[in-house]
Amino acid sequence: MKPAPLHAARRGRGPALVLLHGYTGRGSDLDGLAAAFAAGFEVLTPDLPGHGASAARVLGRGYDFDACLDDLVATLDSTGHRRAHWLGYSMGARLALGCAVRHPDRVASLVLVGGRAGIEDVGEREARRRADAALAERIETGGLEAFVDEWLAQPLFDSQRRLGEAFLAAQRRARLDNDARALAAALRVLGPGAQPPLHVALPDVRVPVLLVAGALDEKFVQFAHALARRLPQAEVCEIADSGHAVHLEQPAALQRVIHDFLRRVSDPARPLPSP
Repeated sequence: MKPAPLHAARRGRGPALVLLHGYTGRGSDLDGLAAAFAAGFEVLTPDLPGHGASAARVLGRGYDFDACLDDLVATLDSTGHRRAHWLGYSMGARLALGCAVRHPDRVASLVLVGGRAGIEDVGEREARRRADAALAERIETGGLEAFVDEWLAQPLFDSQRRLGEAFLAAQRRARLDNDARALAAALRVLGPGAQPPLHVALPDVRVPVLLVAGALDEKFVQFAHALARRLPQAEVCEIADSGHAVHLEQPAALQRVIHDFLRRVSDPARPLPSP
């Protein structure tokens, strides 16, 4: 399949900053971050394949993780930018890291929020692939509403319950605004079990990397420190009183650490406005 730009919102002026959302989301999930950095960057918030206005892209024959990376580069090309700072959350973090591995000349820096490099162990990866395939089938046969309730009930999102019923209801509504067939397809080709593991290539990622994890998300705190041991220019930031979705649970704290990081890795002759 020939690479093609994904649907993406654009705002601001300056160097490119690409924000990649998580599974069951869409680009607008990261509007808060986009608004915070639009004064210093041209911020791109694509809908990833299987989601939002890019839902149908993942349904093409033979589509896979690397094809998605090619589409992300095509999205960047469509804006006239050659390189970008890339920020990804969860699934988006895996894709951002994939761009740094497969297309290193397109990446100026990385911010990975709740990220990992895929699943290194062959047996564990195959088990996850089978589990994701079974979940994808349940999405198609049981319907989107039942799936969304199952997805949001994961322990990974327990810490969000502190944010109240109105917040939880809004998150549920947003995820229901997706297509079941496209979400199932995205899980089959972009899920951790389907993704080629990137661990061997990590020492070759020669750009600054900020690894962010909510301190309450112990599994992904461990992933962050494991990644930092393999990446040559990585630092870890644990955000207090937050679980997996740091951009939702502690948005101001996340904006501060990203601003500090981008200030340090961007052009020193070009001051970065405060978020």
